[in-house]
Amino acid sequence: MQQPFSLEGRTVIVTGSSRGLGYAIAHALGTAGATVAINSRNADKVDEACAKLVTEGINAVPLAFDVADGDNAVAAINRFHDEQGGLDIFVHNAGNGVRKAFLEQSKDEWLSVIDTHLTAAFELGQAAGKLMAAAGKGRIIFTTSIMGSVSRASVSSYCTAKGGMNALTRSMATELGPLGITVNGIAPGYIATELTAPLHKDPTFNAYVGRQTPVGRWGEPEEIGWAALYLASDAAGYVNGHVLTVDGGMTISLGT
Repeated sequence: MQQPFSLEGRTVIVTGSSRGLGYAIAHALGTAGATVAINSRNADKVDEACAKLVTEGINAVPLAFDVADGDNAVAAINRFHDEQGGLDIFVHNAGNGVRKAFLEQSKDEWLSVIDTHLTAAFELGQAAGKLMAAAGKGRIIFTTSIMGSVSRASVSSYCTAKGGMNALTRSMATELGPLGITVNGIAPGYIATELTAPLHKDPTFNAYVGRQTPVGRWGEPEEIGWAALYLASDAAGYVNGHVLTVDGGMTISLGT
């Protein structure tokens, strides 16, 4: 019987996966049978996340590197490929943010966000793409954001980076599709994670999310993980160049 959501025998790298959305993505793909590389700049946090996943029967391996350090990051991806005998799925999820008014933001602050999100998507996506092209198959997935198509004050660098990742997703899809590689994105809305906990606990902001989101709640990390599983699986073989919005309907209801 065909099992379109099985990832048995496949190898995966998920950047920024020691916690939050990245961990949820790694958990979903690992539960489906994949060998998953856990990534963060902090090797101790990587080891902790791997140990936790292994207790659940997931084949998780550590792969610590800074996504903004292009040369070392590419070398790590190539090393994982060689050690595992291939790279089937690459998910760029790592991110950061600077909350500061546009007129007050420094160039270094701007570049720290652009480099972690967009430049890393280019460099690491290119490295993964070359390996996949040689194999004639692969999946590349970028975690973008609804802020790539809408915006809020004080996050100009983040919105720009995510919008660029949406465009890069489409551009890469047109070039890599003929090589057997699909490239897609996931645009989460407001998801309840460790990083968003201060907003989630703020009564005013929490009420805003509940009011503005048609389903009336925040998203859960595993809901992003399941979206990634779909895009990584055989079930999404004909999906290419698409950014899947997972926001409970928030963006379609803005302004209502």
